[in-house]
Formats: sequence, structure tokens, C-alpha cells
Amino acid sequence: MTDVVDSDELLRRIQRARACAHEELLAWRARSADLARADAERADEARDARTRGLAYEAVLRVLDEIVTPGRSAEPH
Repeated sequence: MTDVVDSDELLRRIQRARACAHEELLAWRARSADLARADAERADEARDARTRGLAYEAVLRVLDEIVTPGRSAEPH
């Protein structure tokens, strides 16, 4: 059975998803920075953390565009 939600609930869900993506982006950026300062043996982990951060950045931009059309065109 499919749940039917109104536009206000849909917007709330998108905003929660956006907040979560933002938190993940910050966490992966911090992890990437920490690993970059670590020894060369952790270079693969640092690269993975950067990649995950970029993925969350992309998700965040898409959700921003849904919530605030045109915002993604503004410089960050």
C-alpha cells in the first residue's frame, strides 16, 4: 500500500533529508581532512572520505534546488 502525503509533509521530509545530507557532508569533510593529515598509509581512506563528501554535496545541491529553486546557482 502506498502512503499519500500532502505537499507540506513532502516539503518537511525533503527538509529533513537536506539537514541529514548537510550533517553527513560536514562529517565526511572533517574525516577527509583528518585523514589527509595522517600518514600516507591512509591515503585510500582519505580519498574515500572525499568521495563520500562529494556525493553528499551533490545530494545537498539537489535538495536545495527542490526546496529553494535557483539557490544552487548562487555561489557557495
